[in-house]
Amino acid sequence: MSEKSKYFVVKQKAVPEVLLKVVEAKRLLESSKAMTVQEATERVGISRSSFYKYKDDIFPFHDNSKGKSITFVLQMDDEPGLLSMVLNTIAEYKGNVLTIHQTIPINGVASLTLTVDLLPITKDVSSMIEHIESQPGIHYLKILAKE
Repeated sequence: MSEKSKYFVVKQKAVPEVLLKVVEAKRLLESSKAMTVQEATERVGISRSSFYKYKDDIFPFHDNSKGKSITFVLQMDDEPGLLSMVLNTIAEYKGNVLTIHQTIPINGVASLTLTVDLLPITKDVSSMIEHIESQPGIHYLKILAKE
């Protein structure tokens, strides 16, 4: 079994400069639809390969992320109660499930895609994801999008 991803909240001063520049390049791309990846990476002073290597692994943590949504995919064993545990965990953290799609299990493993609305009352999302990921029967969890 592969090692599961862990999520951390660290202060900006502890993050390597290249990762901060990736975040800045992503911000530039989001704010200027006409800008290319090449232009954004040149402006912040990193290579395109560094951008592509890290772009899916770092995103800024915003206290104002409430009222937004997060979409993630996970692979889990086809065991009674496991899907219920995932949904109960989201409910315990005061998240609101907007969409849910589970594939038919193949070789005893199913994929689940969830979009969760982050409400003003939602507790720490990183802790929620870590709690889900640490459960027996969960093989993989990856954040696909944060809006």
